[in-house]
Amino acid sequence: MSVHTRKHLTDRDPLAGSAWSDARTVEGFVQSPPNPSLMGVAAGAFRPSARLLDIGCGAGRNAVPLARVGWRVVGSDLSSAMLVAAARRVEAEALSNRIDLILASMESLPFSTNTFDFIVAHGIWNLARSGGEFRRAAKEAARVARPSALLFLFTFSRHTLPESAMPVSGESFVFTQFSGEPQCFLTAEQLLTEMAAAGFALDLSHPLRELNRAHGALPTTGPPVIYEGVFRCGPDPTVLGPSDWPALP
Repeated sequence: MSVHTRKHLTDRDPLAGSAWSDARTVEGFVQSPPNPSLMGVAAGAFRPSARLLDIGCGAGRNAVPLARVGWRVVGSDLSSAMLVAAARRVEAEALSNRIDLILASMESLPFSTNTFDFIVAHGIWNLARSGGEFRRAAKEAARVARPSALLFLFTFSRHTLPESAMPVSGESFVFTQFSGEPQCFLTAEQLLTEMAAAGFALDLSHPLRELNRAHGALPTTGPPVIYEGVFRCGPDPTVLGPSDWPALP
């Protein structure tokens, strides 16, 4: 695979002027380490011929380390500035034959159906500004995933916000209280319902985890509470069914 040229990436930046293309934000993402849970799941699923899509790859926090250990990676993002930073890392590590970087929306992925063996949606779907956008992104991921492909999902939990927080009018899990902008904060049941509707079911070998939550304490101004889980595309005997939902966090 080849990395798109920096000139091509900077010719058009849909997020120009936003925080996501700000130099300080980009540098912060360049310095961020990969998610160790993701790296562990990916190690267990690795095959030399397998293809991995990192949706909202940013500056390559996870995409570059995944390529380094052998995955054939495609990273997509809507920030040209992030992709340029990722391209610099790819070139510095001589990984251009293992990574392709694509400027694309999470709702419209420029790939054929049944293309990828592993999908990463790490801190990207929670940025959807409506439930409709969240659902379109999830369904688009399912479209490009091969049957039984894995999805590693890292997204905001409803427990980030006080119980008294009200969603945006007409929405069930979109709130503005955290950042001032509409973002998605789902309960476990909402998350599993939305994933099932898109074509993904929770993989029993990787229980859904809730990170950064102080049980019994009120939400604070600290980091968001996160759901981290592994899902599988299509029906599979090792996935969690609705009868098991009450046991989830």
